[in-house]
Order: sequence, then C-alpha cells, then structure tokens
Amino acid sequence: MAFSPQFLDELKHRFTLSDLIGRSVKLVRRGREHTGCCPFHNEKTPSFTVNDVKGFYHCFGCGAHGSVFDFVMENEGLSFPEAIERLAGEAGMEVPKPSPEEMRRHEERASLTEVMQMCADWYHEQLTTTQAGRSAYEYISGRGLSDATLMRFAIGYAPNSKTALKQAMMSRNITEQQLVETGMLIKPENGGMSYDRFRDRLMFPISDRQGRMIAFGGRALSKEAKAKYLNSPETTLFHKGQTLYNWANARQSSYKSGQVLVVEGYMDVIALAQFSIEDAVAPLGTALTEEQITHLWQMTDEPFLCFDGDNAGRRAAERAMERALPMVRPGKSLRFVFMPEGDDPDTLIQREGKGAFEKFLDTATPMATMLWETLTHSVDASTPERRAGLEKTIFSKLAEIQDEQIKKLYQQDFRNRLFEKFKVQRESSPQKGGYRGGNFKRGGGKWGKPDTHQASEIGSGSRLAKTQIGGLTGSGGTLDRLEKIIIATVVFHPEILVRYEESFSRFEFSIASFRPVQTHLLNIAGTLDAEEAEGKLKMAGVWDIIEVLKADPILKKDWFIWPEAALSDALTGFDHVLARYYSLTDSLASYREAERDYMAEMSEESHERFVAAQAAYRESEEKIANIDNFGLESGRIRAL
Repeated sequence: MAFSPQFLDELKHRFTLSDLIGRSVKLVRRGREHTGCCPFHNEKTPSFTVNDVKGFYHCFGCGAHGSVFDFVMENEGLSFPEAIERLAGEAGMEVPKPSPEEMRRHEERASLTEVMQMCADWYHEQLTTTQAGRSAYEYISGRGLSDATLMRFAIGYAPNSKTALKQAMMSRNITEQQLVETGMLIKPENGGMSYDRFRDRLMFPISDRQGRMIAFGGRALSKEAKAKYLNSPETTLFHKGQTLYNWANARQSSYKSGQVLVVEGYMDVIALAQFSIEDAVAPLGTALTEEQITHLWQMTDEPFLCFDGDNAGRRAAERAMERALPMVRPGKSLRFVFMPEGDDPDTLIQREGKGAFEKFLDTATPMATMLWETLTHSVDASTPERRAGLEKTIFSKLAEIQDEQIKKLYQQDFRNRLFEKFKVQRESSPQKGGYRGGNFKRGGGKWGKPDTHQASEIGSGSRLAKTQIGGLTGSGGTLDRLEKIIIATVVFHPEILVRYEESFSRFEFSIASFRPVQTHLLNIAGTLDAEEAEGKLKMAGVWDIIEVLKADPILKKDWFIWPEAALSDALTGFDHVLARYYSLTDSLASYREAERDYMAEMSEESHERFVAAQAAYRESEEKIANIDNFGLESGRIRAL
C-alpha cells in the first residue's frame, strides 16, 4: 500500500522520537541529543543516540539508523504498512483509504484467508472428534504430542475422500471457485469434477507472518502414497519460498529470547514448542531461499540453523550457506548446529529433554568456520600447485560476498586460517617462524652467522643519479626485517593501498603481531593519511607495535619508510621490497627442497643441486637493485 509523502510527514511529526524510543530504551539527555544502550545489539557502554531535531536515531556500535517508522518496524517486528497503521492509530489519524482496485484485492485476500481458517478448523475437528481420524490421532499422539499442542498448532486430518472437504465447505456457503483459488480443490483441465487435494493426511496449517491461514502441509499416513509430504500449491495467498512454518509465533517469541532456530520439519518445530522452545521455524520442504533468510534476519542477527548429523543434513547446511554468503552484512550471519547422527531436534528433545538440546546450541559453528571447513575438508594441499588451487577456490568463493567490509574481513580471516594451516611447513625451516637472516658459510653446507657486508648508505649530499635498494641498510635483507619494512611503509604511507591493497591483503606475515595491524589497515584502505591512520590504529590498540618499530635501530636508515619520504619514493621502495621478499622466500623454498633431497639420497648429484641452491639463495639474499632517481623527490639525492 502506497502512502503520500504529506501523510507520512504529518504522522512523523505527531511523535517526539526520544519519547517514543524512551518507552523501551533508557535514554539520558546530552545537550541536543539523547543517548542510551542500543536496543538492537548487546552493549554495556551507550553508543545509541536519538536526535529529535533531525528526526533520526543512530548507533555507533552496530550502525542501526532510521526514523520513527524504522524504529517501530525493527523494535516490534512489523512491516512498513503495519508500522504506519500502528502509529496512525496511536496518533488518532485516519490511514488514507486505498483505491477501489486495492480495496477489491484486499477484500478478496481477506475472504480467502477466512476460507483457509474454516478449512483448518474442519480438519482439526476431523482429527479430534471423528472415527475416521482416530488412527491419525493415535499416530500423532504416539509421537509425543499432547492435546494442547495439537490444538495450539491446529493440527488436523484430511479424510480419505475426494469430496469430504468440498462438501463440508460448500455447505457453509464457500464457493467451489474459492476452494480452487486457495488450492484446496484440484480442478481438472479437461473440465471434470473438482476434488479434494489432500486425502488421508495429517494436516499442518501454515500461516503468514501475521498469523493468517494461507496454506497447508500434509503428511501421508498411507505407505502407498506417492509423496510423503504435500504442500499447497502457489496461490495468491501462498508463496512457498517466501514463507516459514510457525512464522507468526516465532516472531513474537524471538523478541523475548533474542534467537531464532531453523529446523527441517514441522514436527521439529512442534516438538520444540512443547518443550517451551517457541522460536523455531522451518522452510517448507525446500532449501532456504534468499527471501526466507531476509525474514530470519529481521527477527535476529544470527539465527541457528539446526540440521540432522547425516550427509543429507550436511548438504542442506551447505546449500543454506551458499544462499546466505552473498547476503551477509555487518551483524547479520548464520550459525550451524548438527544433531547427533540418527537424531533430529524432535527425537533428541523427546528423549533427552530441553537442557540436552540447548547444549547443542552452545556448540554452534559460526558461518565463517562452516565455510572454511566446507572448502578445505579432505582437500590435499601438499604441493605448491595444490595449495594455489585451494587458495584460488577460497578467494573466488569469498568474492561472492557483496558487502565490501565483510568481504575484506572474511579475506583477512581466511588468510590467517591458511597461515595456520600451513604453519607446520613454515616451521620446518632452519629457524622457527621463517628464515631469520643467517647466511651460509662460504663453501659449506651448514648454517653460519650473518654476513656483515654493508650496502652503500644513501646520503642527502650524494651526487648519484642512481641509488641502491636491496640490502638497503646492509643487515642481510632477512625475511622478518623485510616484513617490518612492509608493515611500516604502509602505516606511514597508507595511500600506498590505493595501488597495493590486493597484494597487501594476500601477504602472510610470519610475525604474528603484525596481522592485527594488517587487518586494521585494510579496513581503512586508501581513505586516510598517515596522521589519521595513526589515530585509527591507536583507537584499535595496536599502535604500541608501531612504536617498537620506530625504535628499531635496524630500520633507521631505511628512509623511505618514514613519513618524511615522498610518496613516490615510498611506492618505489615498497614495490621492490615486496618483490625482494617473494624472491627470497622462493629461493629459500628451493634450498629447503634441495636440502631434503640431499639428506634423503646423499648422492653426488643431490649434493650438487644442494650446493647450487645454497649459492642461489645467498645470491638472492645479497642482491642489490639500482633504481633510477630513487630518493630524488625526497631530497636524498640530486639529479645529474
């Protein structure tokens, strides 16, 4: 239903936003604004502000933002038209009447939901009061459901007759056309007599988000039935992919519990409710759709998806994750719970009770972990080529995430997971955490002390039009020192990430304390200067790591790192240090492989390969590059 801007403005100005929000949130006046703890996420320090003059609220913690209409929708779980009707009623305003065509459609829909309610009442009566429904009643009672539960969920029975429902409804002045439109009757295309769609089935009424009956799910009682479960067809009332079983009840319960459980079947929902877990819903025989996931996120930030512990349950979980991955956004995700193999929520809670079931919720797997396990389970990544294939698969999948902030955080998280996964390989190097700067003794195959040869220092008075980069300050270009240069250059020249964000995001620091700095730098990529970046890193609590770098005497002569250097020189230095790092690690990997071969074979041929790899590594470590005009813009050299 469309509302005119004039009506919405008038309705909005009937309310003082802080007064309305203050009914459910404790607010304290701070100048022109009111502050309090956000009602949309758990927090101890108030970050939620309300501005009556501007007419909006905003949370600096979770990003919640909106007008009086948004607050009522989010806080009370209403649709936009429902929120308008609610506020208009409180304000004493009459909601504008829709057009005649809109009125006709609304009346038709209301009439059809009344038909569905009458069908539900009749089915329930057949289950609980007739001889025909006796066996169905005994079956469902044997599943552990009480009479109160049967009544609450309006569970019924469709007799094994082609005309029982049709005759009963038409005797109540319901037309055949209405029954066909709601999907309760099947009308043959050849013009034959219409007949009941559901026969000899347990009937589970399906309501919309407001509790109005719109469809049915029927479970066959006969083993000869072609389909164990049969849902209503798509109608003007019912769209299977946009509806959830027990939706209306779960909406109300979730506001109190703060959670929503998604289970696989009607009986799971009903059994949980009988044990006072009333915030469960179920999709209607298909994998979760994007629309259903959106509905779930309107009720809670991270719904639990509960699946059977068998292979089918795992596949269903993976399908749900596939659907949700592109849609995740700040604060909105999924958690996955798997029942013991052979159990579902119904059987588990009936046998073990509520406490045992809730313990399984405590073991829920976050979506990021679920995705990681799905992508890496049983994957052989024992060679560089296979590892590259795994990384390509992972980052291609993460590229599906539409929210850029979430995508970056997932990429960072998965880089850390990859780092840990292959940590064993790195720790097999001569010193833990990667090669730490030792060179080989000349003519020998053992580790020696670092050489102390120095690269030429670049002074401001030099008349060279070329300067050198490689050893840079002559400490041998060790891997951890190069990592220090890389992180420091980005900290003091964050504009570098405009060009190198992707390369920097894929870089795997072996120095663990650099990883949180890397994460925060990527979050502010390309948007800040050095001073602003420093402020952000201090707020994040990681600046002390940078202070240690600033005091490191080894880095003092690497002038292009520091803020005084021109950005062009910082870019040049960063580019060559990055290339040097990868060249060095490649040479080290070749050396380690040759060393392993030599230790295994102890042959003359393997010894020759080992010595050659040793020499190549030493050459790579000592390599110095001459860069035209490097330092010119920073005043380190003068042009010829």
